[in-house]
Amino acid sequence: MRPEQPDQTNGHDGTPLPRAQVLRPRGPAPMTRAVRAALVAVGVALVAVFAAAAAIRPYDDDGNPRRMSTHTQLGLPPCNFVVMFDKPCPSCGMTTSFAFLVRGDVSNSLRANWVGTTICVIWAGALVWALASAARGRLLLIPPKRGAGEVIFTLLTGLVVVLMLARWGALMLWG
Repeated sequence: MRPEQPDQTNGHDGTPLPRAQVLRPRGPAPMTRAVRAALVAVGVALVAVFAAAAAIRPYDDDGNPRRMSTHTQLGLPPCNFVVMFDKPCPSCGMTTSFAFLVRGDVSNSLRANWVGTTICVIWAGALVWALASAARGRLLLIPPKRGAGEVIFTLLTGLVVVLMLARWGALMLWG
């Protein structure tokens, strides 16, 4: 006895049924050279930021930790906001914070500008991520859903801006 062959017609007019197509999920498109180059450029820029932070002396001549104005060691002018209003701007102390954190001095980094400490940690992660993604040829830790990377970047940027302004507001109110 032979097994029955499945009927390949629709049974009405004798025409064959269309073959079902199997849709297979596609992985992310291969990364272009331009995207890889951009990721490497981001990595190089962040290495330069951390090298500059390492070159800055966040301690005064007596070994006391500074709180701000270390950016002037890079040849930059004093903060215009401080000069004009004698109050710190939202980013005052960030360079100093970076300089402390690259030396492992977390407590002084937080005292100089805790948002700067947060940004420094985020940028250290971004440095590793950018270079690893470029090396692997795909964006690591980013869901393949279209636009997910932009959403993540926008949320992180928004969070940092809100934290900067909240810290600044607290400094303006309570000194």
